[in-house]
Amino acid sequence: MFSIFVRINVQADRCSEFAEASLADAQGSVRDEPGCVRFDIHRDVSRPNRFYLYEVYRDREAFETHLSSPHFKKWSSTVEDMVDGDFERVEMEPVFPSREGWDRQKSGLLRW
Repeated sequence: MFSIFVRINVQADRCSEFAEASLADAQGSVRDEPGCVRFDIHRDVSRPNRFYLYEVYRDREAFETHLSSPHFKKWSSTVEDMVDGDFERVEMEPVFPSREGWDRQKSGLLRW
């Protein structure tokens, strides 16, 4: 398993647009990518222009596949002028739940 945590600062007047574009990418990821088992979007309560993405993939190869997906490319080109500064990304290895646990959770993400 492979996961990432990304911190993104967004221009204050573009937060709604950013959230909308990010939702499309997240939904496309869990719906269209067999290797993506989780994609969460969070917004900081104390800094509303700061967003956090938490993504879990079956392996690094699945993450690399995500980076070449149509929904990611659209997201990237859409949000590039909304971002304030650089993305901060941390690569991780999930400890819990197990691979089987992540796989079981995915079906629930597809019911939005």
